[in-house]
Amino acid sequence: MKPIITSVIVAVSLALFVSAPCVLPKEKEHEEESVSSSDVPAAVQQAAEAEAKGGKIVRWEKEGKNYEAVIEKNGKQWGVEINASGKVLNKHDESKEHKEKKD
Repeated sequence: MKPIITSVIVAVSLALFVSAPCVLPKEKEHEEESVSSSDVPAAVQQAAEAEAKGGKIVRWEKEGKNYEAVIEKNGKQWGVEINASGKVLNKHDESKEHKEKKD
């Protein structure tokens, strides 16, 4: 009887250990770090300025190897992700991103 109980305990412990990473909260999808415009490469700044025509860049963030310019235009804030060589990777409504973080 004792070997069966020991086997069950070991099996349950292994199952919990293996599934634990699935239960733990994941790290943030992307870590944002505020940066100064002087720390942003010229190619990235030029791409952001082209995207901001008619608006203004209100802040810069670094996400991994990429940069994000937060642009205020027509009463909305847009996040524009740009790689270090100045290629625009994506654009998103910044207010939706912050709403998701609060939920």
